[in-house]
Amino acid sequence: MVKRIAVENPVDPKILGDALTFPTSKKVAKNRFMKAPLSENLAKWDPTNPAISGAASDLHVNLYEKWAAGGFGIVVTGNIMVDQMHLESPGNTIITKELDLPHRREIWKNLASKAKQHGTLIIAQISHAGRQTALIVNQHPFSSSDVQLKRDAYGREYGVPIALTEEQIKTEIIEKFVYTSKVLYECGFDGVELHGAHGYLIAQFLSRTTNKRTDKYGGSPQNRARIVTEIYEAIRKEIPVSTGFIVGIKLNSVEFQREGLTNEEAIQIAKEIDNVGFDFIELSGGTYEAMGFSHKKKSTIAREAFFLEFAEKIKLAIKSAVVYLTGGFRTVPGMVKAVECKGTDGIGLGRPITQDMDFPIKILNGTVHSAIQSPFGDDLLSNGLSCNCQMAQAGLFPYSPDKPLTDGVMDITDEKTLKEFKRAQNEFMQNVIRKMIGKQFYHGIVPYRLNGQGKDFVIEANGFEISFLLRTGLCAFLVFLKFQSYMC
Repeated sequence: MVKRIAVENPVDPKILGDALTFPTSKKVAKNRFMKAPLSENLAKWDPTNPAISGAASDLHVNLYEKWAAGGFGIVVTGNIMVDQMHLESPGNTIITKELDLPHRREIWKNLASKAKQHGTLIIAQISHAGRQTALIVNQHPFSSSDVQLKRDAYGREYGVPIALTEEQIKTEIIEKFVYTSKVLYECGFDGVELHGAHGYLIAQFLSRTTNKRTDKYGGSPQNRARIVTEIYEAIRKEIPVSTGFIVGIKLNSVEFQREGLTNEEAIQIAKEIDNVGFDFIELSGGTYEAMGFSHKKKSTIAREAFFLEFAEKIKLAIKSAVVYLTGGFRTVPGMVKAVECKGTDGIGLGRPITQDMDFPIKILNGTVHSAIQSPFGDDLLSNGLSCNCQMAQAGLFPYSPDKPLTDGVMDITDEKTLKEFKRAQNEFMQNVIRKMIGKQFYHGIVPYRLNGQGKDFVIEANGFEISFLLRTGLCAFLVFLKFQSYMC
């Protein structure tokens, strides 16, 4: 039996079942729950064969149909990249003009069709990584300015970015977001969410940390938000409001770094975005340099949601758009309180639902009052790797009404399973580091309970260069991991 977070005083979850109407498209989400975006890392990537890179597969179809069957009002995919040279990570799905092939579209059509059969709205998160593009993919990615992200919170290194010209903003960014949106609309998706948080390209324009421009795209919060309003208007020219197609955006409510987006600036930017007609705004926080999830004060822990105190201020300034808040929700009392205090309209759930795919159904019928207890605490790496593994496990088998949605998905709260997974994770990380030291790229899913297909979930490539300093540090970490594997 899975272990859940203790709840001393359960509350009535009824308010979480309220429908939400999107103001521009007029589409209706059947309840307040959003399956928040999570990078699946389930697509192939081969720098020598772009045609197979970033294609969705039955893994994605199976995974998203299960979440749709789990009772969410809206289900949002992980990063779908609008440019194959600007990936958040190899393993992302990609939709571009160059890779727009009939068989690739068929998978997306199948995914949308199966998800919608369960009464959920299926939304695609579309993204451009900008300066946060993996070094193995692009050594000189585009960004708002030439401010390099030398190393992120995980120790990964990035190239020196190229500042986009005004013409390139139109041809390399806006037109690509529009093309991807149009393909998804034609494939039957209910809408798109622009990824404007966590330090990706749009966030690079919004933040003073990375936007040093002196033209119409720099300076004031309104100017920095110009790229967002222009992307929105360009999408609406191709996909009018009359189609009922939803356009939302994910934004940081705050960034925790020098010159980062302040809550006051986020409020001004949210107002601009609300005024132009976005259907929803999903609020989160942090960047690769300073992950918001690690900036938790005692008051935040007590209130549960990581960014609620910032979201409340933004919500007050929003007149039309539906507001979702993602990050930290683990109990029904915490969710209900966030809605009742007007901090958010909707509840975004990410990591807790890779093992609990029908969490909304269980909450609304009173079966459970909290999320499954993660054994990893604030360990982002282990949490991320275990969630990716659970997504892969869920994707291996198609949805069946006769089986639990989590059939084949590991119970990470089981002591024996946890011990086995930790051992597999340590072996996986040893391979990652060993390959990096040898100038090779090794990325993917921890090969644990993947139906004998573990190798199919790993991406390898040669010619991966890292600094001497990082290589030295990795050698030390490799020794540590070997020691840890003996202790599992």
